[in-house]
Amino acid sequence: MLTKKQIQLLEFIQKRMVRDGVPPSFDEMKDALDLRSKSGIHRLVTALEERGFIRRLPHRARALEVLRLPDALAHLANPAEPKVKPAFTPRVISNTRPARPRGAMTVVDSPAVQLPLMGRIAAGVPIEAISEVSHHVAVPGTMLAGREHHYALEVTGDSMIDAGINDGDVVVIREQDTAETGDIIVALVDDQEATLKRYRRKGAMIALEAANPAYETRLLPEDRVRIQGRLVGLIRSY
Repeated sequence: MLTKKQIQLLEFIQKRMVRDGVPPSFDEMKDALDLRSKSGIHRLVTALEERGFIRRLPHRARALEVLRLPDALAHLANPAEPKVKPAFTPRVISNTRPARPRGAMTVVDSPAVQLPLMGRIAAGVPIEAISEVSHHVAVPGTMLAGREHHYALEVTGDSMIDAGINDGDVVVIREQDTAETGDIIVALVDDQEATLKRYRRKGAMIALEAANPAYETRLLPEDRVRIQGRLVGLIRSY
């Protein structure tokens, strides 16, 4: 998935391409995203290029080409179409996942449902997760909660081992942006680090609690934490 800044930059580039026929300069990108230096823009552009959203044309100044847009920015592909507010999209690190990927779950009462495996999520120190759909996994329809959107993630790390979640397990996540104290959630910290932890609210602070005494609880201001979904199931291979 893409980070918030990556999405903002891609949106700015696409709008300028539609309006002017040429991409903006790096200085214009820096000002539009309110960054202090162009080095941050270079990192964002490189990340977008690595994920196949843009291409830099060699030997030409300001030569960027938008190759594709995530579903969250699909309305920019044809400006004549009315803008539709995108559905909530979990951002588990570096690349944008379609809000409803093709081939995702169909009906929840089927014996098995195909869910997109979005990449890896840290159950330990937060890591950057790969969010392109690599393949799909079959899960029992009874594991899914209602008709809300669900997705799967592969766990790396052992900080939730006392909750029965091991390194290499695949967790099934119900997409939502709220949680109750005690829920195990996908949390996005500072719009760039994703982790699987137990959620607890302590006044204006959010506690991300591990289920392993070797890891300390992270206590963060609520504006630094965004809930991307709640754990509803687990798949383990032997």
